[in-house]
Amino acid sequence: MSATVPTSRMTGIGRVLVIVYAVMALAATGRSFVQIFRQFDEAPLAYALSALAAGVYILATLALVLANRRGWYAVAWVAIVFELAGVLVVGSLSIFFPELFPHDTVWSMFGRGYLFIPLVLPVFGIWWLRTHRPAREAEAALPVEASA
Repeated sequence: MSATVPTSRMTGIGRVLVIVYAVMALAATGRSFVQIFRQFDEAPLAYALSALAAGVYILATLALVLANRRGWYAVAWVAIVFELAGVLVVGSLSIFFPELFPHDTVWSMFGRGYLFIPLVLPVFGIWWLRTHRPAREAEAALPVEASA
């Protein structure tokens, strides 16, 4: 007898999480694109960090959607933990060393320009990943065998 991989679709809070990540990916990508092409020379570090944030949001969105496939769950963890570290480091630096960021990034002041969603989102992402492990869902999806 072979075990099947569950094909459960994301529902409820998982869908909301993916939608918010997708919106952040679009917003950060748009922001960094405009900043880099219009005024990169004014704040190259800030604008490069906005582009990095955009890439992280894109990767996290994709990884969350594919988290039930081999390897993508780990990619989601890496992307979301990196995102949390980024928002904490950039947020702190932007407060204590504002001269490093003459213009805001997505993660400046802990995401103040985005209603602090960049600070809260990875916490929810980590919570969702911890409560929706693929192995746990695979065990729940396996049929109970009747003894002969």
